[in-house]
Amino acid sequence: MLFRDAILLLALGPLVYYVLTLWASSAYFRSKKQGLSVRLNYTPPASILKPVRGLDREAYENFASFCQLDYPEYEVLFCVLDPDDPAVSVIEKLQADFPDRRIRLLMGAPAIGASGKVNKLCRLVHEASYDLLVISDSDVRVEPNYLREVAAPFADPKVGAVTVFFRSLIDGSMGATLDAAGSAVEFAASALLARRLEGIHFTLGATMATTKERLAEIGGFKVLANHYVDDYELGNRIAQHGYRVELARTPVHMVYPRENLLQFLRHELRWTIGLRNVRPGGHVAIGFTFGLPWTILAVLAAPSTVVAAFYVLAYLMLRFAVYLTVGVWGLQDAVVKRNWWLAPLRDLANFGVWVASFFINRICWRGLDFQVRQGLLIPVELAQGESALFSFNLDAGGPMAEGKLGTAREKGIELPDPLVDFAAQANIAAFASGKSASTGDD
Repeated sequence: MLFRDAILLLALGPLVYYVLTLWASSAYFRSKKQGLSVRLNYTPPASILKPVRGLDREAYENFASFCQLDYPEYEVLFCVLDPDDPAVSVIEKLQADFPDRRIRLLMGAPAIGASGKVNKLCRLVHEASYDLLVISDSDVRVEPNYLREVAAPFADPKVGAVTVFFRSLIDGSMGATLDAAGSAVEFAASALLARRLEGIHFTLGATMATTKERLAEIGGFKVLANHYVDDYELGNRIAQHGYRVELARTPVHMVYPRENLLQFLRHELRWTIGLRNVRPGGHVAIGFTFGLPWTILAVLAAPSTVVAAFYVLAYLMLRFAVYLTVGVWGLQDAVVKRNWWLAPLRDLANFGVWVASFFINRICWRGLDFQVRQGLLIPVELAQGESALFSFNLDAGGPMAEGKLGTAREKGIELPDPLVDFAAQANIAAFASGKSASTGDD
């Protein structure tokens, strides 16, 4: 009897969470649609920074969207490490197609730490002409008003960083559909709850905007060069210095690759392994916010058909309400509009991945195998060496395991950008643990 009552009580937790996210999300999107606190006439010169490696789907269209912005003065800077990177020819075409736009391509970056992305950002910041810095991932596509809306919050000197939600563009594959149908909704809903309760203490790789002055106050990107989730660290450190992190009004588009179901699950697993290593307490807390498994347990423990039906109907109604309110009404995401009914399947996949993440530390990324240790990525061939080589300094920007890591770079092994964009999971964990939200970058 006591065990049954405990199950029924715990199964109410996810339902309460859904109600709270609906409350926070509805209030935010209502105020946004009413146009509150919008100052799009603040347009300081801006530098758009694009650290690039390889080509994402529709890369030219993604890059070109940043060259067609309705903004008086800005530049677009790209950085690649390898002159043979396939992105180089795309960027050169961009320069030819937009001769009136200031587009610069930088080759190479100092090997400050393990993150290739952050190494590139260190050089991009140094080369940037303007104080306002706007950074986004290469799979992002924006609308002409993007830069005006990102710059507008900086009219308030108390704002230290700006980030943005995203909606999805897919090519129709099942894995991408399942991925896109849930990622934007889960991130936005949980982030808005965190915003309502304590404010936003992170930025997202879809857009990380700050100023050179604010960046210098936290030590620059070099202090993040060995961190797993640089976008979370950037926003969190700026917030710790007493500045606000704000949201731009219009979501960007995330262009998803063509994925099958197995690739989607591997993608989710990489995110969740990252969360377990960076925030183990928050990772455990996620288990108390999974609606579908708790609903199944409640049905099995229910003393009557009426009680069982209550849990099933409450779960389905609230879960669908979150997807429709956040994804369709709020984000105006066409993928969610077509596929909101996939929410229970997405929940089932997330729960399975969460369980699996307790038993796996090894991931594969772009043909290379890595172990995740202390929130950092370690190439397997290096991780199998002497453990003394890996004495990580999470707060310093200097090279990690200098001897072996240097050898790896000489061999042409580029350590990847941080892999995790576990925004939704991290923000759910933030609510469950009472801590600030966390995101990452894929």
